[in-house]
Amino acid sequence: MAGRRRAAIAPTVFALGTVSLVTDVSSEMVTAVLPLYLVTGLGLSPLGFGLLDGVYNGFSALVRLVGGHLADRGGGRHKWVAGVGYGISAVCKPLLLVAHSLTPIGLVLAADRTGKGLRTAPRDALISLSSTAETRGRAFGVHRAMDTAGALLGPLVAFLILRATVDGYDAVFTVSFCVAVVGVLVLVLFVPGGRGDAVPVERPTLRGAVGLLRRRELRRITVCALLLGLATVSDSFVYLLLQRRLGVPDRWFALLPLGTAASFLLLAVVLGRLADRVGRWAVFVAGHGGLLVAYALLLTAWRGSALPYVVLALHGAFYAATDGVLMAAASDGVPEALRSSGLALVQTGQAMARFACSLLFGAAWTVWGDRAALAGAAVALAACALFSLTLRPKGTVPA
Repeated sequence: MAGRRRAAIAPTVFALGTVSLVTDVSSEMVTAVLPLYLVTGLGLSPLGFGLLDGVYNGFSALVRLVGGHLADRGGGRHKWVAGVGYGISAVCKPLLLVAHSLTPIGLVLAADRTGKGLRTAPRDALISLSSTAETRGRAFGVHRAMDTAGALLGPLVAFLILRATVDGYDAVFTVSFCVAVVGVLVLVLFVPGGRGDAVPVERPTLRGAVGLLRRRELRRITVCALLLGLATVSDSFVYLLLQRRLGVPDRWFALLPLGTAASFLLLAVVLGRLADRVGRWAVFVAGHGGLLVAYALLLTAWRGSALPYVVLALHGAFYAATDGVLMAAASDGVPEALRSSGLALVQTGQAMARFACSLLFGAAWTVWGDRAALAGAAVALAACALFSLTLRPKGTVPA
């Protein structure tokens, strides 16, 4: 039994999981301190931060289709397209040392997200292509769990650096660059080159990739991911809301993402396996239900000591039930020759929606305050989740 369970997960998944673990240590070091650095250190308004946060989380939407298309056209370039993306993101880390105003920081973050956009679809395509339909949810769960282990370590490393150094932010950005380089080396040395033996009869085209939306099930998945993304408040805003509600000191702010990461790590494989058994769409929508409960708790008058633990646990459960599960669900309706492009379509819709949400939420916070902005997001999330239940794609339920 144990041998068969281990064999169900391909070595490629573990290799890519290691790359993601190391890379996430690097990226989450920056993500953990960025909100405080921008709002407190540089004095940006919530609207200005919302603009930069939207760039950070949504700019990759502009290049995800390109990355997916390049990987598919090569017939085996998934690894190398992903490698270019990881390399671009690594180079951006030290550039934060010399960027001290809105425009240069925005450009650096845009370049960093360009790298993420290039690598995400080819990486997920490699995971999908190396897994069977019956174990795909578990494979994505294992990868996301390893990825999240890095997300758990990143804020902790940032916290220790901030406490141990005088120029804490500069030290965080420097160490982040060094760790990112290690991630690129692991990819080059240990991840298999791709599926060069599986060259399609017809060379994939960008028009053919976009034409995948004519597939009813993939179109429904993409629409639901887009709508739910429009009501998903950025992680950084959730942490800022928690800090304001509870008066968390600045020096402890970098530890807030640890709660999300710990919950994600514990539940990613469990919910991935559950999605394979009971249906991926049910788990995906339920994850958004958990996020809605987290929003509701932030809107209540409860200020108990357990509040941050409950909210962050629900926040992590949301990612465990949606991130890899969405990619597993989308993989079922995309042919192998266009797997990277098909996943990029779904990711693009979701990333563009979250970009818009960051802008809208930041503007609403500036004009009406944080509670009114969060209440609006909660209402929108509830409506979009109910609508998504009615569009339940047939390919996302167990046979």
